[in-house]
Amino acid sequence: MSLTMTESSGARRPLKSRQTGWAKALARFLVKSHVSPNAISVASVLFAIGAGVAFYFGSPDKPVRYMQMLVIAAVAIQGRLLCNLMDGMVAVEGGRQTKSGEVFNDLPDRIADAVIFIQAGYAVHTFAFGRELGWCAALLAVFTAYVRMLGGASGLKQSFMGPMAKQHRMAIMTAACVLSIFETWFLPTGTLLWVALIVVAVGCVVTIVLRTVNIVRGLEAR
Repeated sequence: MSLTMTESSGARRPLKSRQTGWAKALARFLVKSHVSPNAISVASVLFAIGAGVAFYFGSPDKPVRYMQMLVIAAVAIQGRLLCNLMDGMVAVEGGRQTKSGEVFNDLPDRIADAVIFIQAGYAVHTFAFGRELGWCAALLAVFTAYVRMLGGASGLKQSFMGPMAKQHRMAIMTAACVLSIFETWFLPTGTLLWVALIVVAVGCVVTIVLRTVNIVRGLEAR
């Protein structure tokens, strides 16, 4: 089956990576292999759980294991994002949309966000408010999606604007995991992941405010 671009309902995140050759080739392979987009969405949660487990077993008071676990977490986070990319491409471009697709498209993302951020907080439990930061980042990440969907429920096009949309949150967490390999040369172990959680939390607050303002303006302009 060839992948042809179709219009979605306006609830699809704009991603340049959909136009890359490797993404189209992988999506074609999945379509030909009869892999359902809903199964891919569920797989994203499994990758998130993998990242969460790695975070759980990583601790700044054991630097070597901490760095090893963060590398695993970074790979798992990218696996989650790959699933997020492929489920939409298989469903829309591959013509394999299902009636329950919207549920599988969104609910697993909320679970994945919660697992990743909560467990990241436990990974830096030796820092001030580490666990609390993880829970806070998780709550705010889910709330950014709620505001986006609120706009859609109000009859507007869903806004995926940042500065802390999903891909931005995951990019920050991945970068923090990878750079933590080198942080022991300059900083106490765990500092970068702790800072990343603060950046995500603050960025989510800004994103929530901007999206809410955008919704109000859109409704008032009708």
